[in-house]
Amino acid sequence: MANRLSKIVTRTGDGGTTGLADGSRVGKETLRIAALGDVDELNSMLGVLLAEDVPIDVHGELVGIQHDLFDCGGEMAIPGYVAVTETQVERLDGWIEVHNAPLSPLKEFILPGGARSAAQAHLARTMCRRAERSVVALARAEVETKPVNPLTLQYLNRLSDYLFILARTLNRRAGCGDVLWQKGKNR
Repeated sequence: MANRLSKIVTRTGDGGTTGLADGSRVGKETLRIAALGDVDELNSMLGVLLAEDVPIDVHGELVGIQHDLFDCGGEMAIPGYVAVTETQVERLDGWIEVHNAPLSPLKEFILPGGARSAAQAHLARTMCRRAERSVVALARAEVETKPVNPLTLQYLNRLSDYLFILARTLNRRAGCGDVLWQKGKNR
């Protein structure tokens, strides 16, 4: 890795193209690069969330997710490459069950907010949904030529669920309740 990124400024992208990890060059506006960028943005948001004082178990989960998102990004950067596994999806399922168990059932929609860490988890959730939409668009556009790993789609879908439940968990652990939507509040 040390030699791999020895030169950051290459000027090869000045004309609107970028290199994929397989050596090919594509336009920066392509669906593949949009998906890669959205996954990267989500990973960066998780870094912001990790800068908060989150519980140690959550910290470990989020660091693991960041590594998983690099696997997702690798798949975007190398057409046809498969890195995301069923084990990663199942791990998210397990964390969802653990975090959801002590939460009360929702009877109302909730607003993003509460504790700072919970609000950031909600923001990460919305970024995850955008990344998922980008990867779905890529998968549909390249279904015949460079299929996208269906487990990556499952992973991103599950991750947004995890982040929603995590936001509720972080609010609960911070002593905040969910911020409930009140229909017609400002009419």
